[in-house]
Amino acid sequence: MASRQQSIQAQLGIGWRQPHYDLLLQTLPPLGFLELHSENFFADGGAPLAVLMAGREHYPISLHGVGLSLGSACGLDPWHLDRLAALVERVEPVRVSDHASFARVAGAGARTDVHASDLLPIEFNRSSLDVMVSHVQQVQERLNRQILVENLSAYIGWDADDMSEPEFFNQLTQRSGCGLLLDVNNLVVNARNRGANKGEAAQQAQTWVDAVRVGSVGELHLAGHAELPGIVIDDHGSRVSAEVWRVFAHAVRRFGPQPTLIEWDTDVPALEVLLGEADLARQVMLDSLDPVAA
Repeated sequence: MASRQQSIQAQLGIGWRQPHYDLLLQTLPPLGFLELHSENFFADGGAPLAVLMAGREHYPISLHGVGLSLGSACGLDPWHLDRLAALVERVEPVRVSDHASFARVAGAGARTDVHASDLLPIEFNRSSLDVMVSHVQQVQERLNRQILVENLSAYIGWDADDMSEPEFFNQLTQRSGCGLLLDVNNLVVNARNRGANKGEAAQQAQTWVDAVRVGSVGELHLAGHAELPGIVIDDHGSRVSAEVWRVFAHAVRRFGPQPTLIEWDTDVPALEVLLGEADLARQVMLDSLDPVAA
């Protein structure tokens, strides 16, 4: 049991955000890894990069991007990919990830490409899949490593969809060799915004998990969401909800213990709150893998 607990503890990480830079380095809590947003560290030097490298002395680093725009039909931004490659070479992260989304579109005439500064949903069809596969392979060849691609929280869909989201990711991971970064909170948020109540959303999310190919998941994300009139927002600003914990336990039983991240990006609380959420994730993992508990 002690060996299993140590193994699971090594799988748990938190998003390391600016309010906790100093305290985390002072206290060095037991964590398996730290996650940081890649684009915040693209400069060749400066205080942010110095902090990242200080953390790298104590913890494995996971680089999670929001700007590759893997689903953009106009292609990848060469500058962005070059900066990411330089950062990866410097940091040697345990994982590199981004999203199944697009943000860039080609400008008209002599205009430069337009960037939405957001994670916009892609179509789930053959044409979109071909674009994603090509861009993921381009990134993996440039970085000389596998990347993980995250499922999105999306507030609109496309009439041109002709395959389910899990099938899209199954084909993406098989054709490109990438892994899936499975954001459990996003599954629940999307189900709620399709009209499901909390219990129904958890059940729909579990069905989504069951449709994903075993062996394709390389990381799990957990976060909180905001319940607003008429919409649920993936704001990463609160504790993980009961229905997300339920789906997480189901995912652990299906995929086994995977690196698991607590994300908290708005209304960032005290560091001890994030560590408490990570400890809850550890306990859910242990209970999910315990035959008696199951």
